[in-house]
Amino acid sequence: MKQPSFEKLLQGQRRYFASGATKPVSARLDALNTLERSILNHRADLCRALQEDLGKSKTESLMCEIGLVLEEIRWMKKHLRGLCRPQRVKTPAVQFAAASFRTPIPYGNVLIMSPWNYPVLLTLCPLTDAIAAGNTAVIKPSAYAPASCGALIRLLDECFPQEYVSVITGGREENQALLTQKFDKIFFTGSISVGRYVMEKAAKHLTPVSLELGGKSPCIVEKTARINLAARRIVFGKFINCGQTCVAPDYILCDASVKDGLVSALRREIRRQYGASPLTNRDYGKIVNEKHFKRLLGLIDYSRVVCGGEYQEKTLKIAPTIMDNVAWEDAVMQEEIFGPILPIITYTSLQKALDTVEERPHPLALYCFTENRKVKDYVLSRCRFGGGCINDTIIHLATDEMPFGGMGDSGMGGYHGKYGFEEFSHYRSIVDKKTWLDLPIRYQPFTGAKQKILEKLFL
Repeated sequence: MKQPSFEKLLQGQRRYFASGATKPVSARLDALNTLERSILNHRADLCRALQEDLGKSKTESLMCEIGLVLEEIRWMKKHLRGLCRPQRVKTPAVQFAAASFRTPIPYGNVLIMSPWNYPVLLTLCPLTDAIAAGNTAVIKPSAYAPASCGALIRLLDECFPQEYVSVITGGREENQALLTQKFDKIFFTGSISVGRYVMEKAAKHLTPVSLELGGKSPCIVEKTARINLAARRIVFGKFINCGQTCVAPDYILCDASVKDGLVSALRREIRRQYGASPLTNRDYGKIVNEKHFKRLLGLIDYSRVVCGGEYQEKTLKIAPTIMDNVAWEDAVMQEEIFGPILPIITYTSLQKALDTVEERPHPLALYCFTENRKVKDYVLSRCRFGGGCINDTIIHLATDEMPFGGMGDSGMGGYHGKYGFEEFSHYRSIVDKKTWLDLPIRYQPFTGAKQKILEKLFL
């Protein structure tokens, strides 16, 4: 696909938006229906691309990417008319007689920058919300997932003209050039360092930004936890997509009294879910590229490995790896892992452990395994984080009824369902003042009688 100049592309999208073509609810529903049909028609192509880029099995691709996008589209189609209606609110008595309401309008031309780890989900899910809100969109997928990028281009070129939705390919140079353009909204998913750069560039045009970032998400295993079930759910959340998930448990914070039992249970679960030789498991993914593969190997301290540690350089595979007796100062605790390495830190005082978590940047997710309600309430009241689960991992992002997003270093803004619609909309506050009555109290001259009335109203 030959790419137009970014200036020309944006001019075309601005004209298309100004024409009003994206705004009618019927047009938005038509676009969502078109996108849904195209995804269904291209699902085999998408699965092949995800397998090529990340080694994802067809089951994982359907469960964690394609299926979630289809759910988002279908939720949006069902609720779109209601989301677009004006929202009536109370009018203060001093503004009598009037009606007050809020109306959502699209931002206009939006830029969606998506990452490589879930290239289909994290491109098409925000695109669904942007289309539902009535915007045009420029899509910039990651160059680290070239097969998925190609599949997305084929899919979206079939669905939409470029003045409505356009895909830009390339790497850092194209990213930087795009960010010099004036968009009406930027939605970025990726690393914290690049998120800061995006926000810096957006500030020049005062462009509103949504940042879906990451961080070191803790997984607390308290002494009352059901250890075997906790291990099963932790292994699922940590090692799906070979650990390359922004909300994967980054490390375990475990009560020292149950640590040995947890380690044994984790070993059993890894064998149960991935077999005796995970590197030969056809359904177990791979690291996205050699650069990240070598970075991850550099984080493994083999003196602390109690499970896994094997790797294949040719296939870019690293076995699910558990590191025990890890300290906060170790290399594996100095950055987001984003791979199949799970360090375990123990505590004897939950309060002190949570103090350490709170001293660090706020994570995108937090997980807590406990059967003690007081512990659950204490953790939730003590820690600041984007979202999470009690007695499970990662599933909080797979719902259209709650927003998904971070806080602080892990991001800003949230989306999915109505929150995604709101993220790509501006809500105007409108007062519809009636003309059959005009109270003179607000007009000069300001008399003593008017002052007494105001004193009775406000004092």
